Amino acid sequence: MAASVTTTRQDLADSRVRVEVEVESSAVEHELEGAARALAGDMKVPGFREGKVPPPVVIQRRGRQAVLDEAVRRALPGWYGQAVQQEHIAVVGEPQVDLATLPEKGAPLSFAFEVGVRPSATLGLYRGLEVARREPDVPEEAVEAEVDRLREAQAALETVERPAAQGDFVVIDFVGTIDGEEFEGGHARGQLLELGSGQLIEGFEEGLLDARAGEEREVPVTFAEDYRAEALAGREAVLATTVREVKQKRLPEADDDFALEAGGFDTLAELRDDIRARLAEGEEQAIDREFRAAVVDAAVDRARIDVPSELVHAKAHELWEQTARRLQSQGIDPARYLELTGKDQEALIHDSEPEAEHALRRESVLAAIVEAEGLEVTDDEILQSLREAATGPGAKPPSERKLARSLQGMQADGRADTLREDIAMRKAVDLLVESARPIPVEQADAREVLWTPEKEREERPTELWTPGS
Repeated sequence: MAASVTTTRQDLADSRVRVEVEVESSAVEHELEGAARALAGDMKVPGFREGKVPPPVVIQRRGRQAVLDEAVRRALPGWYGQAVQQEHIAVVGEPQVDLATLPEKGAPLSFAFEVGVRPSATLGLYRGLEVARREPDVPEEAVEAEVDRLREAQAALETVERPAAQGDFVVIDFVGTIDGEEFEGGHARGQLLELGSGQLIEGFEEGLLDARAGEEREVPVTFAEDYRAEALAGREAVLATTVREVKQKRLPEADDDFALEAGGFDTLAELRDDIRARLAEGEEQAIDREFRAAVVDAAVDRARIDVPSELVHAKAHELWEQTARRLQSQGIDPARYLELTGKDQEALIHDSEPEAEHALRRESVLAAIVEAEGLEVTDDEILQSLREAATGPGAKPPSERKLARSLQGMQADGRADTLREDIAMRKAVDLLVESARPIPVEQADAREVLWTPEKEREERPTELWTPGS
């Protein structure tokens, strides 16, 4: 049930707004009943099955104010989101919510919030910008590096009768002990280890240099203070190791036979040509990305935008939260990531403030261009965006019915507006890039040092000198 929310917006200084919100009484009562049903799950009332206590009984037993407090706590984020959507606010940072009192039965709920908003931009020149675009360059060193990578991928290991050296592989058995007692996970048989790879605990691989097949060694090691197994962190241990085999890596010769095995080409020259073409394609894509970003930045440089420091800090918090969610989706604990960077969360957020300000300026300019150009996004364009996002390489496209349901759901909870704005901003970038004039990097660099009348006008003070100033 979507609540009927009435809003009144007041624009404040420093890119902030205050919004007064009123939620109709029927929506409040609906949320009250929902909270009562949720609370019934752990209530035992004579005459009712567990979890089946009617909402009026729950409210009577728990007290209306207590249940309403739970209902508002659960529903407030949704009401806040509706208010933001209704006022078309581009929020930056977390809101400060003011909820004075809970309403009596039959009365609406009133609350207010203040929040940072994306600053507005006064556009300068943004069409026909001259922006540096570099030419693609695929050096032969890059081609040879890719050939070497393919050779590494097809390398074979051959047993040698000599002492193990850095870069060799050894097949080992080992048993680890601390104070003479074997520790959990401290043994292995037939493990293949590359010396110098840093695969195992620091000092172990170095202790196996110059070892021969059949040789036994006791290698002393010390676990790092931040070792993942807390029981071993900082402890000294001994790894009793038997070297079974010493192997060296043998790379295939870079010849026509290798070209056939590596890529199905008749000659090494054909393989190199294919590598060169693929690297050139990747280089072109990278140049396109760089040019698009540079064109947007050129429009930003010509615009006037006031970005308060508090807004920058709030945006930096948002960037960290996005990073944390991305890390979690990849199975990485954000706390562990902070440990690896050697910084706490606030320090990392502070360091990202220049990036946050840059992002705010870009968004502000693109939003202003969307408005100035009257760029609109149709439902068909949103469906196409959803279709592209849902169709990975080799995947079957989703049905049109499923896409339509997704769009309906997004429209109901406000996500469609967010996607619509994102598509509109991409259109603004396309408009900038299509109208831009690429110039050689050398020409752009020369303009930075050459005098021009326009540069002199830009460097003149904006206020006239007067006696006593």
